[in-house]
Amino acid sequence: MSQKSLVDEMHQVQLAIELIELGARLQVLETETELSRTRLIKLYKEVRGMSPPKGMLPFSTDWFITWLPNVHSSLFYNIYVSLKKAAGCDRIDAFVKAYRLYDEQMFLEKVEPVLGLTRAWTLIRFFESDLLQLNQCTRCKGQFVAHAHSPAQHYVCGICQPPSRAGKTRKAQQENSEKM
Repeated sequence: MSQKSLVDEMHQVQLAIELIELGARLQVLETETELSRTRLIKLYKEVRGMSPPKGMLPFSTDWFITWLPNVHSSLFYNIYVSLKKAAGCDRIDAFVKAYRLYDEQMFLEKVEPVLGLTRAWTLIRFFESDLLQLNQCTRCKGQFVAHAHSPAQHYVCGICQPPSRAGKTRKAQQENSEKM
């Protein structure tokens, strides 16, 4: 094995470990690395101490459009885009860094992250497939995730115009009743 191929393989293993630590599913690892499925399963077991979860990946763009997921998805995707443009990161490095920054922001704000790594990865794939786009809010001028080819002319985001039930989850209601 040449030194270049050894370095490439080490980079692939390091990327796989990083993605596993962040919560990547096996399908994400198979797509983003050049390692074999068998090697990825072994690596997953080493890092997580268990077999990778089974099941299908999310496949609907609708989840990203609902109120709270839209706010989180928009935050993550804007970080991702700025890392690709301003920092000149390649796709996968920008993805990992953007997810770490998103997760760190949620921790600092003491907010439960809504966007898992697999959903964040799926979000990027939906943008790459032209299933989603960014629309600019006419009020706050922020960029928000929207269905591709949807009218952007009079778009108002979910922060400027939240739905009537926004933030009224069972968990939030429980926390409010405990404070009283």
